[in-house]
Amino acid sequence: MPRRKTLLAALLTLLLIAALVLAVRWFEGRYLRPFDERAALFSGAELRLPEDLAGPGPIRLVHFWDPACPCNVGNQQHLSELMEAFGPRGVAFYAVQKPGSQGRLPANLGDLQALPTLPGAERIPASPAVAIWDKNGRLAYFGPYSEGLTCNASNSFIEPILEALAAGRAVDASNTLAVGCFCEWSETAAP
Repeated sequence: MPRRKTLLAALLTLLLIAALVLAVRWFEGRYLRPFDERAALFSGAELRLPEDLAGPGPIRLVHFWDPACPCNVGNQQHLSELMEAFGPRGVAFYAVQKPGSQGRLPANLGDLQALPTLPGAERIPASPAVAIWDKNGRLAYFGPYSEGLTCNASNSFIEPILEALAAGRAVDASNTLAVGCFCEWSETAAP
């Protein structure tokens, strides 16, 4: 009888392990995508604010996002932290959703002002991306939130740029090359 219980326990353990392996493979296939270490060149030469936002005003940050892009998950908490830290300091936050996509930002990003598009946005290479205009209305930064697979305050390009602009220092980083977690923005974007 003890031998039969041991055999039954071993069989159940093997079935449980097989079920866990199948569950992990299903999860990986459905939700995890391999990190593509490709470089993206972000050129802000053609990117402009809409007429009603152009010119002198507050520092303006525009978040470019694609609801279907798994890379957004990594920066949404970071973006929320940026809004908490720099919103009270006068930075205005906007969002541009990938044309033709459907989805909504999480509730903690509900204060982002939606823009239908920006002149030149059809040429951006990938998302998530961010563009920052200074108080004079000049594009100070255009590119990713950070380099690498994830984004947070410790590896972000954004905090130092916002700090410099808030202190009145000039920033000119409107063309950047980075390797990170990106999704294609448009069919016509440069690879």
